[in-house]
Amino acid sequence: MTAGPGRRLIPAYLVTGGRSRPAGPALDRLAVLVRTGEALPQDIGSEQRRLCDLLEPGALTVVECAAHLDLPVSATVFLATDLAAAGLLLTRPPIPSAGEIDRSLVERLLVGLRSLH
Repeated sequence: MTAGPGRRLIPAYLVTGGRSRPAGPALDRLAVLVRTGEALPQDIGSEQRRLCDLLEPGALTVVECAAHLDLPVSATVFLATDLAAAGLLLTRPPIPSAGEIDRSLVERLLVGLRSLH
């Protein structure tokens, strides 16, 4: 929630509940978040509800969620960690980037496939 350009009604540090570390293991900023089918508790915080609503249609990374919520990545990590511990979110580590393909292996594979004809 913002109160005009660039001003939040709720300071980002209040999202963490005054804690300096997340309740569980800290998530990578590229971790993928997915909403579970669990019903949201009535007493859930507004920022936590916003994150859950954001993930209703599908999966996003922590960084993407932070950008949509206009929160620092570190605060979004806190929210996501708490929601995952409550069973409201599933988290997946980031997908590692693919390594370089060995060109000689591909060429040998093509030669083998051509020899089958």
